[in-house]
Amino acid sequence: MNHAVNKAVWSGSWVAERLGVELVGDDGLTELLGLALRRNPKRAHLLVSNVLGKHVPQSPSVVYGHGFTLGRRVRDLLGTDEARRAVVLGYAETATGLGHCVADGVGLAPYLHSTRRPVPGVATAGGFEESHSHATSHLLLPEDPALLVGDGPLVLVDDEFSTGNTILNTIRDLHERYPRERYVVVALVDMRSAADAGRLDEFAREIGARVDLVAAASGTVRLPEGVLEKGQELVARHEAAAVPAPPPYGRIARVDLRWPRGLPDGGRHGFTPQHRIRLESALPAMAARLAEALPPKARRVLVLGFEELMYAPLRLARELEQLVDAADTGSAEVRYSTTTRSPVLAVDDPGYAIRSRLVFPAHDDPADGSGDRYAYNVAGGGFDAVIAVVDSAADTPELHASDGLLARLAAHTPHVVLAVVPSYVPESLYVPERPAMLPEPLRGPAFSSYPPEEVGWLLQDLSDVTLEAPTEEREEAIQSGGAHYAESLPVEYQPSEQYQELFHTALEASAGRLALAVGAVTELVLAERSPRPVLVSLARAGTPIGVLMRRWAQFRHGLDLPHYAVSIVRGRGIDANALHWLAAHHDPADVVFVDGWTGKGAITRELADAVKEFEAGGGAVGFDPEIAVLADPGSCVRTYGTREDFLIPSACLNSTVSGLISRTVLRADLVGPNDYHGAKFYRELAGADVSVAFLDAVAARFPEVGDAVDAQAKELLSGDREPTWEGWAAVERISEEYGIHDVNLVKPGVGETTRVLLRRVPWKILARAGAGADLDHVRLLAEQRGVPVEEVAELPYTCVGLIHPKYTRGATGADGKAVTV
Repeated sequence: MNHAVNKAVWSGSWVAERLGVELVGDDGLTELLGLALRRNPKRAHLLVSNVLGKHVPQSPSVVYGHGFTLGRRVRDLLGTDEARRAVVLGYAETATGLGHCVADGVGLAPYLHSTRRPVPGVATAGGFEESHSHATSHLLLPEDPALLVGDGPLVLVDDEFSTGNTILNTIRDLHERYPRERYVVVALVDMRSAADAGRLDEFAREIGARVDLVAAASGTVRLPEGVLEKGQELVARHEAAAVPAPPPYGRIARVDLRWPRGLPDGGRHGFTPQHRIRLESALPAMAARLAEALPPKARRVLVLGFEELMYAPLRLARELEQLVDAADTGSAEVRYSTTTRSPVLAVDDPGYAIRSRLVFPAHDDPADGSGDRYAYNVAGGGFDAVIAVVDSAADTPELHASDGLLARLAAHTPHVVLAVVPSYVPESLYVPERPAMLPEPLRGPAFSSYPPEEVGWLLQDLSDVTLEAPTEEREEAIQSGGAHYAESLPVEYQPSEQYQELFHTALEASAGRLALAVGAVTELVLAERSPRPVLVSLARAGTPIGVLMRRWAQFRHGLDLPHYAVSIVRGRGIDANALHWLAAHHDPADVVFVDGWTGKGAITRELADAVKEFEAGGGAVGFDPEIAVLADPGSCVRTYGTREDFLIPSACLNSTVSGLISRTVLRADLVGPNDYHGAKFYRELAGADVSVAFLDAVAARFPEVGDAVDAQAKELLSGDREPTWEGWAAVERISEEYGIHDVNLVKPGVGETTRVLLRRVPWKILARAGAGADLDHVRLLAEQRGVPVEEVAELPYTCVGLIHPKYTRGATGADGKAVTV
């Protein structure tokens, strides 16, 4: 068989005639796309690109040119200044090469592609799922963790934009972690249905960012009823007639490319414009070595890339093509395609996009286990030689086996040349090197007003850096996506004399209740978690509670428990370097994370995700993400002292009740990949400090609550403590009822409401009807800031703070009323 291209026959006509599938859209759409069938329970048909260089061998100049042109369009759309601040992200496996070509067209932007290959020692910066794919898990493994942190445009590149689910899910996930103002979606073809066409604008409004779309062509696929079942029946019938692979007859040789030392093989860990300059200077010599390895009479040559390794083989193929053209040797031509994980039916018909299929075992020790891999339209392609380009991780015995890729190629071409590109692994990110480099915890009195034995802070001291910004400016920047809340600090609230008096009154009234809850949660930890736990507080609200739990264990059991404070940031996760230090000095199974209270459970979920991500990135296993809290009004955890929503006086103040330590800071220019998150020590506020006084007042009540603690702990240990997440449900309901449509702007519980009044731009306070002294300080703060307090008959919390939705200075809320700041 010979697959000479017959331009008079559309390579989608076989599927269209048998299934009634229609491809409609721009002129030239059928030149870009053909159709094939695959065994997939969600979608039988496959759009096969003729210019992507994945399934269909194509001129490398054509493949590169399509991606580069899209990149130029993105650059024109953004302008030079914005393009310089952009990051380009491509999707594994199909669009890794396309995305890289787009980045070349943008010219000024670094490139990163997702990967399905975990790399030991390289921490993940995120991940996402691809709903329609046969292999769904994508990882982001940038060498520079700050690559995705900036606020410049993010350009997301895929070969096809169909439902938009994958890209929108990616943006949603990344926007939560690394918010920014602008996204650009790039695809070879925009194939959205009419029903999906409006989702992009709706989604942009939902996240408060601009989302543009750039595509080479647009159209849609019309599917008749029953197409999935008919397609599956066709696949089953034709697969049953598959013929066995013939034995190899061709010669296999290896060529040394002399790949530049330290140059990444692609965008798995990031690829900068400087890397591209290095590659382009080395390409002519590497292409010349490939040309020398080819037989003199080769007239049709295929450069075959390997799964995610698309860009390096493409650039080598394009350079070889230009070299052949320059030599003017007549009819010699170079084509390019790659192997793939994707199983597709092959039918030898000119009206079908996949004419032939080579099947061979995976040869790069994939994390998800061994399985079949494929090369399409190679057999029968009339190639005099095939240059297989793989990375060193894939140069394994399986590659060279009798049923491996090289043998399969040698059954269909007289000359197979193997070129191996070194797999790039950023050595600086290997976990074993980190613990020795991490500093010891900071302690008082040099950092914090707590005695040194009470807590060690796994933070870096940023006391000399100006980080404070007016509350209104911070709120506008946060909600517009221009900044993450952890990149700056609010100006520290200085309590009035009236408010300080209220704090002391509240402390006196609630100290016994606090002591009871501290004792109960500590007893649960000792009984269920570890007889000698390592307390790790989530800075900073958890720190006073961790100190009190440590004091209870000492008072009641004579235990001297280690206690540390670490940073966790919503949308960014826990400080991985702090976890590395803890794992190097303690058994992770003994670590118990401590916080003050739960609201809707966002930090509970954040910690669970962060620990999972830490382990997936090669970090130590064994950390239990279950948080121990003093109060769990949101019903989010199993380990708590009480589920009542009452006033915890440490929530009334900021640093002056937390050892004079600020909220934690995570900003790329201040916190490097091997640094702890940062915080400030406000030594100048020592005159107003009540941190130790708060601890002493509660600890003084320990002797009188011993029996009550025993009874409460016994009741908790024998009762049903499974989280119901009723707080989350209540927050979602309130968000919709009050027209906010963003759960992050709804802060439930006395503690979170107090934070809203102290740090954010509050809109209104919802208070449970009849709530008494627990809300005295909330009412006072609300009065000082001119915020209305609305009593609500049925409220699962004592109170709920609502942050002003879509805040800009002078903005109005969902009810049309102007906010008072």
